[in-house]
Amino acid sequence: MTNLLWLCLVLWISTATLFTTASAMPPPNPIKCNDINSNCQLSNSYGVWGDRQTCHAPNIVYPTTEEQLRQELANANKNNLKVKIVTKFSHTIPKLACPSNSKNSLFISTEKYDSTININMERLTVTTDGGVGLRKLIDTIEKAGLSLVASTYWEGVTVAGVISTGAHGSSWWGKGGAIHDHVIGLNLIVPANENEGYAKIIKLTPQDPFFNAAKVSLGLLGIISKVTFQLEPAFKRSIRLNFTNDSGIEDEFMEHARKNEFGDIQWYPSRQIAVYRYDNRVPLNTSGDGLNDFLGFQSNPIFLSKSVRAAEKGLENTRNVGGKCTMASIFVASKKLIANGLKNNKLSFTGYPVVGHQGKMQSSGSCLYSSSIDITSTCAWDPRINGLFFYESTAIFPSSKFGNFIRDVKKLRDLVNPENMCGVDIYNGFLFRFIKASDAYLGQGEDSVVIDFNYYRASDALTPRLNQDIWEEIEQMAFLKYGAKPHWAKNRNVAFLDVQKKYPKFNKFVGAKVQLDPKNMFSSEWSDEILFGKEEGLKSDGCALEGMCICSEDRHCSPSKRYFCKPGLVYQEAHVCRFSSISTS
Repeated sequence: MTNLLWLCLVLWISTATLFTTASAMPPPNPIKCNDINSNCQLSNSYGVWGDRQTCHAPNIVYPTTEEQLRQELANANKNNLKVKIVTKFSHTIPKLACPSNSKNSLFISTEKYDSTININMERLTVTTDGGVGLRKLIDTIEKAGLSLVASTYWEGVTVAGVISTGAHGSSWWGKGGAIHDHVIGLNLIVPANENEGYAKIIKLTPQDPFFNAAKVSLGLLGIISKVTFQLEPAFKRSIRLNFTNDSGIEDEFMEHARKNEFGDIQWYPSRQIAVYRYDNRVPLNTSGDGLNDFLGFQSNPIFLSKSVRAAEKGLENTRNVGGKCTMASIFVASKKLIANGLKNNKLSFTGYPVVGHQGKMQSSGSCLYSSSIDITSTCAWDPRINGLFFYESTAIFPSSKFGNFIRDVKKLRDLVNPENMCGVDIYNGFLFRFIKASDAYLGQGEDSVVIDFNYYRASDALTPRLNQDIWEEIEQMAFLKYGAKPHWAKNRNVAFLDVQKKYPKFNKFVGAKVQLDPKNMFSSEWSDEILFGKEEGLKSDGCALEGMCICSEDRHCSPSKRYFCKPGLVYQEAHVCRFSSISTS
């Protein structure tokens, strides 16, 4: 492909992203069964797990009430089955929801357990079924004249799923940006002895000893059947994005978080651009009916998603760094032009500030929905279309360490040439969000900064990636040098190495599990691998290419394709797979 043709293609792709469709083909159901509710396979929303292995169970059940949930768990307990709870979204990237590879396992789905949402206007609370989707919950609360203060940016999650994995938005104000810290009560269905009917419902409040274990429990303690959130009177938000130079980002992030209730920062390191989001609540009578329809979560024409993937794959195969930078520049410029999906009148962006109701500004995911039969557009990562395919690394830093991490990333950028970081800027660069200290045993123990970054994943597990050593060094820098905690619902396996040492109350969580699930019904080798941070015992050839291990020999990379195990450039204790003409085993 000539440079001119390539530039024309990128310009066309960039222009097309400005005209996404309002409805789309909904994402596929994560469960596929060969027979009716039997011989079932679970996938995540990207269609491929970290190890590229399948995840299956002989049977699945679909309870519709809390009592039916209890009965299904009781039957499983009575018959000595392993159990995993699955939802209609399946947006957890690690294999927490995968049961043990045996015939004695069962999926319990909450897809049809989503009917009850009870609002208490006097106490400003809402109690909801665990299977209720976040968007349904938000809309119901807003209609009652109330607001849920914290939520995830992506709304394709269930209530129980979002709290059990520690998912979050962004805020250091009030109770903070983590949704589980706004929970004031929950029901947990746990195994029981024969005299108690093999399963029982326990009601937990902040005063109960198991409450802080259950809030972020990874589906390992029992079934979260009911959740009660604290609400506030309805309010609006006013948002303005400032695209500027990144020169002071490592010193300014704290002040930004303190001054802006829902603020975040997006950093495009190769472009040396920082995007400060000034995001604060305003009175309900403030003029404006805006909408946050984040560009990355809008539906895209299938041909466009396939073309973007094909273009990036071609650049990878030809090691074309310049092409990636052209792509990154145009994508960042497009996001600036349309305010990354903010809309003043629910239709288009006309200028700052964008003011809208909390329920329309706090979360998005328009590619989830279909108002008509549409097979031409969908979420860009829909596994049925061979569209975008990427890794998502998310690290949670104590705020006191975050500035030095950014300084190290800048050192690395300057050392390798900023162009070699263009790959991450094709997606969303680095997103900084803020969450407060939490009492949850598997939550963050101090005010923290969360950093997310996405980057290309090869279609084949043994295919190395352009500049993959840079992202591996940043990954190891975050989790090893600075001791960042991994987001439980994201990340490659290496992010969880020795994770239990990063949580001072980890043993309290394990103690709660011993009491609530003494037979380990909710555990599997997959979830144990994540919870206890174990690296595979015998490292296999190529295991470092997909983050299943940290390389210690060249064979863990791809020596036949000239990728060898090398030390990091800034964080020299890192071991990364780097393209080179010389091996240094």
